Amino acid sequence: MRSPRVAEILSMIGGDGGEQGVLPARLGAECLSALSVSGVGVALMTADGPSGVVLAATDGQARQLEELQFALGEGPCVEASGSGKPVLRPNLAADGSARWPRFGAAALEAGVHAMFAFPLRVGAIRVGVLDLYRDTPGPLSALELADALAFADAATVVVLHLQEHDEHGDVDTALTGPIESQAHVHQATGMITIQLGISLAEALLRLRTHAYAARRTVSAVAADVVGRRLHFDESESGTTRHAQS
Repeated sequence: MRSPRVAEILSMIGGDGGEQGVLPARLGAECLSALSVSGVGVALMTADGPSGVVLAATDGQARQLEELQFALGEGPCVEASGSGKPVLRPNLAADGSARWPRFGAAALEAGVHAMFAFPLRVGAIRVGVLDLYRDTPGPLSALELADALAFADAATVVVLHLQEHDEHGDVDTALTGPIESQAHVHQATGMITIQLGISLAEALLRLRTHAYAARRTVSAVAADVVGRRLHFDESESGTTRHAQS
């Protein structure tokens, strides 16, 4: 049974019967307003980790952190989804780099000093993660933690609701971008597999590594691979960029 707080959150974000695709953004905005955090992100997850689909990000910093976790394959959202338990790190400077060597350093460089990740799961099925970011260190209070858990439950309902609409072919166009980005990542991974003769898992790792080194999003690099503007090879750089026609 849903708690009164979860029902209240769902009522706030969907009370006017607005378009389905704006629900994640509304949830993120309400969460940002209710808690003492600097940013909020909602990302979809799979059994293998981040899917690359960011449903909501309250600002550029939040989206950057979501993209980083997908590109690197590590971070609070990956750990929270895998364990099924919240990952609360109130001081990334103290232990972030030790726990996630690449992501911890990148998060601090981006100005994020505390992160709180809450898994969105239905039984053993991984749905996504609600990530909270803070530009100053410090824990969530007991009341804020309880509210964050309620927002995570509400986010789970929203994600399942959107997936149900997607299966019936009437998902809002606001989700088209993320869905197309995910499709590009899958297609690019398959193309890299053929180009290098490696497994899909290794191809995805190569794609993520290149995106991180180039300081680009994985979806942007994938689009270049699919558009044949970027070819993965065994050269010293690892890739060959072709001029656009």
